Amino acid sequence: MTQSTAQEEELSLKLFVVLTRTLQSIKKRAEEDIKCLGLNPTEFAVLELIYHKGEQPIQKIGEKVLIASSSITYVVDKLEKKQLLVRKPNPDDRRVIFAAITEKGIALMEEMFPKHKIAIQEILAGLNTKEKENMIQQLKKLGYYAESNNIR
Repeated sequence: MTQSTAQEEELSLKLFVVLTRTLQSIKKRAEEDIKCLGLNPTEFAVLELIYHKGEQPIQKIGEKVLIASSSITYVVDKLEKKQLLVRKPNPDDRRVIFAAITEKGIALMEEMFPKHKIAIQEILAGLNTKEKENMIQQLKKLGYYAESNNIR
């Protein structure tokens, strides 16, 4: 192994650790903000998806908000009990059930989401606009590369 290969490996490991710790810190702060708003992070993610994208097939929510499909029914049940979501059957396919936001859910999101956006902006205020734009591009590039290349 050459010195430059060893240095590249060490740098890659350091980047991995820094990315992981950074994500943990950001996630922790965002989750604290969401809890202050009265929901857990999973409930908020599902409600936010439906608020912004409209009703969704329950079977597809998990992949869109990165939640295990086994947890989705439980989360939708909790949001339904809070009267924030309702289940709606698909008239064209009885096997498909949609989750739709209620008026109460819309009112909650209209109150919560602007506050959440401000909290996220404050959490990420360590970077200026140009740095954020550059980081978005670099992280997308890294993510696409990681997805497209099979290692071993």
